[in-house]
Amino acid sequence: MALWENLTMPGFETLRQQTQTVILPLGSLEEHGPHLPLGTDTFHAIEVARRVGLLRLVVVAPPLFYGLCRSTREHPGTVSISGDALRTLLMSVGRDFCRQGMRHLVFISGHAGGTHMSAILEAGEQLLAELPAVRVAVVNLLELLREVVAEQPDLVHTRGDSHAGEVETAIMMAAYPDLVRGTAPEEWPRFPKYELVRNKRHYWPGGVWGNPAPATAAQGEAILAAEAERLSLVINALEESGDR
Repeated sequence: MALWENLTMPGFETLRQQTQTVILPLGSLEEHGPHLPLGTDTFHAIEVARRVGLLRLVVVAPPLFYGLCRSTREHPGTVSISGDALRTLLMSVGRDFCRQGMRHLVFISGHAGGTHMSAILEAGEQLLAELPAVRVAVVNLLELLREVVAEQPDLVHTRGDSHAGEVETAIMMAAYPDLVRGTAPEEWPRFPKYELVRNKRHYWPGGVWGNPAPATAAQGEAILAAEAERLSLVINALEESGDR
């Protein structure tokens, strides 16, 4: 597995002759209930990227722990950056990935917030417009998981599970068990439809969206393995996309 930050200059120079694909793990520094660490989303992306790096030759870039967090920004521990900041950072890093010989850019995000993902997509589109040699894939790991569950419906028991619930608890139990602090009660946000609210914690006090109780480490291992396999297929398509 090739972690960009661990390579030497000659090592990177040799490696870029063998692969032009880089994975950038993205996430957030965001509350994940009383039982999971604030870095859960990023840890998820790191672990999937790491596993893909064991399946195929890619460069895994250092992760970005900061994202755009709207619904959880009033919860203790959440640090949110603006969409403009996220777009600017991804544009700058993407340009230098290309300058260093990386032509296939894969942005994977463990944080699935709509405004967060929109900023990543906009940055990817701008990179495509600016850099004709570049190909970009933007992967929302929640969406990737939905594709996995469509094929393996028994993999997740809680319908509508989303944040700090069964899936993320299982993933953390498998990949970072020392960071899991027990479990948490089942909870579902009660935000009003359409109306924007200032006191977001009032409508979502515990910060869990789903039910962590059924989660197991074996389940988390199965989810991570399936996500890595599916992301590897995405990379296959990206590398073979030509001028599309």
